Amino acid sequence: MLAAFNVLVAIVAVALLVFGLTALLNVFTFPRLSGVAAPAPDAAASAGLGRISVCIPMRNEVDGIARTIRAWRAQSHSNFELLLLDDESTDGTHAAAHAAAAGDARVRVLAGLPLPAGWLGKNWACQQLADAAQGNILVFTDADVTWEPLALAALATAMQALNADLLTVWPTQQTDTWAERLLVPLMALAVLAYLPLLAVHYLPWPVFAAANGQCLAFRRSAYLRSGGHAAVRANIVEDMAFAYAIKRNRLQLRMADGNGLVRARMYTDWSSVRDGFAKNIRAGHGGTAALLLSTLLHCAVFVLPAAWLLLGWLAPLPGYPLLALLLSVLGIGVRALTAAFSRQRVWDALLMPVSALLMTVVALRALQWHWRGGASWKGRTYAGA
Repeated sequence: MLAAFNVLVAIVAVALLVFGLTALLNVFTFPRLSGVAAPAPDAAASAGLGRISVCIPMRNEVDGIARTIRAWRAQSHSNFELLLLDDESTDGTHAAAHAAAAGDARVRVLAGLPLPAGWLGKNWACQQLADAAQGNILVFTDADVTWEPLALAALATAMQALNADLLTVWPTQQTDTWAERLLVPLMALAVLAYLPLLAVHYLPWPVFAAANGQCLAFRRSAYLRSGGHAAVRANIVEDMAFAYAIKRNRLQLRMADGNGLVRARMYTDWSSVRDGFAKNIRAGHGGTAALLLSTLLHCAVFVLPAAWLLLGWLAPLPGYPLLALLLSVLGIGVRALTAAFSRQRVWDALLMPVSALLMTVVALRALQWHWRGGASWKGRTYAGA
C-alpha cells in the first residue's frame, strides 16, 4: 500500500514539474500578434502575402453578426475581402449580415448549399467559403470572434515573420461567469503546459501539433496541399486535423497568442460551457481510452494533492502533508502562470482542483453522448463525437 502511494506521489510530482517547465519555457518563447513585429503597412504586407480572404461561417448568429461585420469593416489593413456564409440559419442571420455590410465592396454574404451526406456543417460551410475566396491567404474564423482594428495587419505581419504556412491564433478569451472562469482558461493551460512551442514549430512529428479553429490562417497553397476542408469533412476537430496534415506534408505550422487583438467569448453559462467542450473533447483526445486516461491523470495531478492536504491525517507518513502542500502550490502555480500569460484572472488558479473536477464532468458528458449516438450542438447531431 505504501509503495503504491509513493509511486502515485512520484507520478504527480514528475508530471507537475514537466508541466511547469514547459509552461515557463513557452511563456518566454510564445509569439504574440503584437509582439512578433509592429503591424505592417498595407503595402509591405500585401507585397509578401497578397490579398487576404477572411472566411466566416454563420449559423444562427443574428445577435452578434452586425457587431462582427462592423469590426471587420474597421480593419486598418485594407487589402482583404470578407466572406460570410449563412449555414441554414433560422433566426434572420442572413438578412442581418446583409444590412451590416451596408454596400461595402469588400464584404460578400453568401447563402450556403444544403448539407451533403458525410459532411459536418461547419466544414461544409468553410469549404464553400474557400471555393468562393479569391485571396492568397485564407483566414477561417468564427462569427463570435472579435478582431480589433489592428488585428488583421498584425496577423499578416506574423505570418511573414514566422514564415507560416498555417498560423493559428489563440484568441484572448472573455470569461464572465464562474463556469467560464473555471473551465475556459484550461485551454491555455493545455497549450502552454503540455505542448513545447519549439517542438510544435520546428519538429516534423504530428504528435507536436495543435491548432484553434477560432483562427486558422493558411497560405492558399498549403490549404490545397492539405486537401482543404474536403479532407476533414467528417472531423469534428478539423483544426487539429489540419495541424496534423500540415506536419505530415512538411509544411510550417506556427502558433501565436491573440494578445487582446483577437478576442472571443466562447460560452455564456454552465450548460453551454459543458456541452461546448463535451462535443469536441473525446475526438480531440483521439478516442474513449485516451480521454479516460487523461481525465484520471488530471484528477491525480490537480485534485489528489489538495485532497491529501485536506485529509493529511490519512497519509501513511507524517511528512506527506508538507509534500501535498508543495504539490498543490506547484499545480496552482502552473495554472496561475498560464492565466497571467493568456490575460485570465490569476486568482482563479486557487480553484484549480475544482476546475479539474468540472472537466471530469465534461468528460463524462462526452462519453454519455458518445454511447447514445453522438453530440448535440446548435440543432445538429454529431455522430461519433
